[in-house]
Amino acid sequence: MSHPMPRPEDLLNRELSWLDFNARVMEEAEDPSVPLLERVKFLSIVSNNWDEFFMVRVAGIWRQIDAGITQPGPDGLSPRQLLERVASKIHAYSARQHELFHAILEPQLEAEGIVILDPKDLDPAQAAFVLDHFERALLPLITPLAVDTGHPFPRLGNRVLVLVAELEPEASLLDGDLPASELSFIHVPTTLATRFLRVPSAPGTHAFVMLEDVVRHHLARLFLGYAVRSCHAIRVTRDSDQPVEEDPSEDLLKTVEESLRDRRRGAVVRLQYEKGLSAKVLDLLIEEMELSPEDLYPSSGLTAFSDLMQLYAQVDLPRLKDAPLPPLPVPQLDQAANLFDAISRNDILLHHPYQSFDDSVARFVREAADDPRVLAIKMTLYRVTQNSPVAAALERAAERGKQVAAIVELRARFDEAANIAWARRLEKVGVHVVYGLPNHKIHCKACLVVRQEREGIRRYCHLGTGNYNERTSRIYSDLGLLTARPELGEDLANLFNMLTGYTRPPRFHELLVAPQHLKKGLTARILREIDHARAGRPARMILKMNALVEPQIIQLLYEASRAGVKVDLIVRGTCCLRPGVRGLSENIRALSILDRFLEHARIYHFANDGQPETLLASADLMPRNLDHRVELAFPLADPVLAAQVVEMLELQLHDTLKGRVLGPEGDVLRRGLDDQDPPLRSQLRIYEHTLLASGVGAVTRKLPPLPPEA
Repeated sequence: MSHPMPRPEDLLNRELSWLDFNARVMEEAEDPSVPLLERVKFLSIVSNNWDEFFMVRVAGIWRQIDAGITQPGPDGLSPRQLLERVASKIHAYSARQHELFHAILEPQLEAEGIVILDPKDLDPAQAAFVLDHFERALLPLITPLAVDTGHPFPRLGNRVLVLVAELEPEASLLDGDLPASELSFIHVPTTLATRFLRVPSAPGTHAFVMLEDVVRHHLARLFLGYAVRSCHAIRVTRDSDQPVEEDPSEDLLKTVEESLRDRRRGAVVRLQYEKGLSAKVLDLLIEEMELSPEDLYPSSGLTAFSDLMQLYAQVDLPRLKDAPLPPLPVPQLDQAANLFDAISRNDILLHHPYQSFDDSVARFVREAADDPRVLAIKMTLYRVTQNSPVAAALERAAERGKQVAAIVELRARFDEAANIAWARRLEKVGVHVVYGLPNHKIHCKACLVVRQEREGIRRYCHLGTGNYNERTSRIYSDLGLLTARPELGEDLANLFNMLTGYTRPPRFHELLVAPQHLKKGLTARILREIDHARAGRPARMILKMNALVEPQIIQLLYEASRAGVKVDLIVRGTCCLRPGVRGLSENIRALSILDRFLEHARIYHFANDGQPETLLASADLMPRNLDHRVELAFPLADPVLAAQVVEMLELQLHDTLKGRVLGPEGDVLRRGLDDQDPPLRSQLRIYEHTLLASGVGAVTRKLPPLPPEA
């Protein structure tokens, strides 16, 4: 059954909505109630998000323009119109970012003894330290690139800080045999050295010099015989979303590796440059890199705020950072001598980062690798770290003679290199490695363990909303399920057979799998709520996701609103639906929660007239997830666990401190859905609930006091 698409005026543009989300991230950097260094961290996150936005989304808009596409998208904007609006918004946000750092955060940092010094203001001891560092650690890494008739315009690296030096050769150079240059480019080695060089300072203070300032200050030692007329920092951002052209005769591993090399050669989509750069040099850059006015971003002071994360990491001042919230044990697993016995008794709900990923998910895979009764392990790997304990456990399992299958998605954007390295390493020890499907990314998160027990073979499963990545598990809020339910075990076995052998399962008992069933399954559940409302029965949905873009799902939600269904949305990022519009969506409320942990879980709850159904999923409500990826949604069959998740959702819906209510234009109307609600910060309250439920007195006594909610 097909459903009509929304009218263009009923949709917000995806890119513009994402920019509004990043503005909400900037609000955290602007919020004086947030600890100072956390504000610095959020400012870094804002810039890092923009980098990826340019590399992928802006690059995609330019590709459409270059291809001559003029027809509007679902929201009524043509690519050219969209580019102009995107550029206008980011220029405004960029000015706001510079003002925030230089006028507010930097003075506050200085008041706390954290200073970024200009090399000319160093005392003699500091100057000697910096000079020694330059000559010993930086000068060997620097390669000046001259530009003249004999030296073509250099290739500038993606997101690399580059100094452009305008030079004036002395007469002695002009009379010599070697050519002299009037322009040189110097790549600052920020990938090999921290951008914030710490220098000796008085006790209780933290003094730094920017790496580009160190190089700039000592250019005379590099360009002997020249006068340096000017030197300014620039930074280019390149198209890094190169499509992978899959040749059926080529190995996918080789194809992705080649696309990574192509990424480094992508077209420039943004030029950041320090104000004061001469018009002559700027014109040269525009001409050589074929830039348009929309691509130009002048900056004052600090270019590339994304590197502020390094400053955050180097300053150890707990009073200027969030109070630590150490991951808590999972009660059902903490006292269990054998993890599989614990899972066989009851389904176990996991909530990261509140509960330990290492003591639950990583332990599940480690024990499976070491348990002599385990016969096989099958697992999807979408984003893994270079030192992944999960992937290492799969390697060890194969070395011990177990049958191990790993579906490694090579096309996980910006994590391809780590995935390729693990794919090669796992293959060497005999793991059956599958590199995804030709036309679909495998984005689901699932692990199946097959174990020989006294009663026969039994399957144990882990399903989750987040990646098997120990690093992100400490900062992403995700849910997972450990279960030995036979129906889910059979479903997962069929899923892995489909992924590794292209078999066609007869049916799935409980899983909703994209692209075949997930969109249909969610559609059916939304229609069911509409039927309840039209029959005069109470009807409600709570849908939590990272992004809501899919036009047909949005249209269904509009129909649900008009039918009287109460719809609560918790959307962290992009939301193309317009909530609260009379006659269209007046029964839809949309909340965006931004706090110290990244809200990453996908939860779809349907009241269903007293027979509620709660699904956890790997998929957001976006066309790419529902139509072009292998994704999973799975029900919480245990009503106790389902009730816990709904209680968490209700708590988040009443977050008055970090929950922003979204308006019909994508703007933030206020904090909290209800003006009468008392101050509530849902992430801290969830941690508090998890702490009480852990029931481990020895642990609770070691924990620091919880920070205040208001």
